[in-house]
Amino acid sequence: MRKREVAIIGVGQTKVGEHWDKSIRQLAAEAILSAIKDAKIERVDILYVGNALSGELALQEHLGAAIADFAGLRTVEAYKVEAAGASGAAALRLGYLAVAGGLADFVLVCGVEKVTDAPTERVNSALSLGIDGEYERELGLSFIALNALIMRRYMHEYGYELKDFAGFSVNSHKNAAHNPYAMFRNPITEKAFVEARMVVEPINLLDSSPVADGAAAVVLCPVDMAKDFQAKPVRIASSAAATDTLALHDRKDPLFLEAAYLSARRAYEVAGIKPEDVDLFELYDSFAIMAALSLEAAGFAERGQGVKLAMEGQISLDGRIPVSTMGGLKARGNPLGATGVYQVVEAVLQLRHEAGQNQVKDAHWALVQSIGGVGGTVVTHVLEGPD
Repeated sequence: MRKREVAIIGVGQTKVGEHWDKSIRQLAAEAILSAIKDAKIERVDILYVGNALSGELALQEHLGAAIADFAGLRTVEAYKVEAAGASGAAALRLGYLAVAGGLADFVLVCGVEKVTDAPTERVNSALSLGIDGEYERELGLSFIALNALIMRRYMHEYGYELKDFAGFSVNSHKNAAHNPYAMFRNPITEKAFVEARMVVEPINLLDSSPVADGAAAVVLCPVDMAKDFQAKPVRIASSAAATDTLALHDRKDPLFLEAAYLSARRAYEVAGIKPEDVDLFELYDSFAIMAALSLEAAGFAERGQGVKLAMEGQISLDGRIPVSTMGGLKARGNPLGATGVYQVVEAVLQLRHEAGQNQVKDAHWALVQSIGGVGGTVVTHVLEGPD
């Protein structure tokens, strides 16, 4: 069977935040209808919904059918896809495979999450479902605690201080200031970062991405059909995924995201590019330490040098490798299972040169990477802008 090239012809998103007045299906429908309008299509063959915690927090499973029904796509083949924080990216990968393999011509991928209706204690408990239940959660570890352990070890191994990580959050907030869909549009300073209240030492409040409600969607179709619907289609040049041990203590090296390295290497290989060809990187900055490790795993810095890219300003919009160009998880907000689709929507806007004040000059290649858990699942996509 001959593989088809796949393009993104439509994007849609809701503002990330606390949507007390909207249900999970309402949020999803808003993003879906926006993407369909952008794509100018009349039908969809398959709907994939990326979501991490609908059963636990929104008390709704069978989410694919629920959203297809509410969004006016009744009778369409529809499924929920779960891979913790990489759920949205995993849904996109399945959509890509369906179009590339000739199983469908038009696939709609939606990422959605609704968390703010649940009490904080329940949300925190739900977040820990993405780590090892028997050997981590049952022993009292949490998602943020594992990231704090990694960060503390990284600081010990390479000699960094807390202030050295400030550049990631400062950059994210600066970029979110011009993103109308972002949750936090307020710039912050290095001083504010260093003095922020500790959550789990050494991770503080301004190093933690806020979990929130939101939905984002994209429409996929074969490249040879794309120009009939979208003047500026963005090609998915490659899609790759890999897994690592679920439990952090089982890894050969807790300071190396092997799944991120493997999926990025495969994505580069299939797309026919190298790290130096990438114009922007939408990475998974749930915490600064994950941003640093992602930069290293994806080939933009040597081991232990990812933090220096932020310290030297090389991750800014006009830097060597712009990251979190619309605010990232830290300032745009982190609607968990929807985040991977938000990242792709933002990359598409950059490649279509529709990112407004956040536009990366001459952007043509974008790398998008999403992380499930603390690196148990990593999905990486390479996107190519229109000629």
